[in-house]
Amino acid sequence: MINLSKERIKEITGDLDCGMKCYYNKKTKEITTIIDFDSHYGADEELWEDVIKELEENWTDYIEIERMDSRESFLVMEDFAYSVDSASLQEKLINALNRSKPFSNFKWIIDNSGDYRQKWFDFKNQKYIEWVEEKISELNSMEEFENK
Repeated sequence: MINLSKERIKEITGDLDCGMKCYYNKKTKEITTIIDFDSHYGADEELWEDVIKELEENWTDYIEIERMDSRESFLVMEDFAYSVDSASLQEKLINALNRSKPFSNFKWIIDNSGDYRQKWFDFKNQKYIEWVEEKISELNSMEEFENK
């Protein structure tokens, strides 16, 4: 059973949000983090050689804690847009999400929204923590089912 402290969940959340991959070792109960080479083209695999080797040689010991996909990330942005208490900013964010390139449009508006920029980061961080907790709960349920 995966049992992680709130602090460790926050660390995983930060790693996932930065484009890393996180794996839970069922035997040692440790988290292994590695760069997501699919998202970071040209990243130097040589720097991660030991981690790659460990994961490949002992893959049955590890469970990946997945990050949000683009659909889930979009829904978080949408939830934030509808929660904003400024009608004009809310309208801008919703319009950004309904145009092409919604992620970059949303980011540009948020980056230029004053205090709402920090509110966005806090909101997104809380949603990501909830996401990781949900993924851990799902993994624990799968493990319980497999052990029956």
